[in-house]
Amino acid sequence: MKITDVSKVVSGPNPHHVDARKIYESPHAMAVVITLQPGEALKKHITPVEVFFYVLEGTGVVEIGNEKETVGKDMLVESPARIPHTWKNESSGVFRVLVVKVPKPTQETKLL
Repeated sequence: MKITDVSKVVSGPNPHHVDARKIYESPHAMAVVITLQPGEALKKHITPVEVFFYVLEGTGVVEIGNEKETVGKDMLVESPARIPHTWKNESSGVFRVLVVKVPKPTQETKLL
């Protein structure tokens, strides 16, 4: 058994310049916890694989393709491969999301 204390995982460098902690990686999947402070956002990008997002804390705005929704804690959002998407924290509190990519990408995410 392997247990990871996510609070002790160091945020890695990323093109969005936000707190992004890779907490799981196998040949089949990858999981990252992204924390957006008030006013922070991800740059619009395309992921080469399907992604699902599980909101851990706070409220944020997700935009996938032509759809835009405000989501909060305990909501799951599915994002198809190769569709532009972004996240924004327009609230006054912390917004934290678990990002799971399946299968593990073999290509880089493309910023738009």
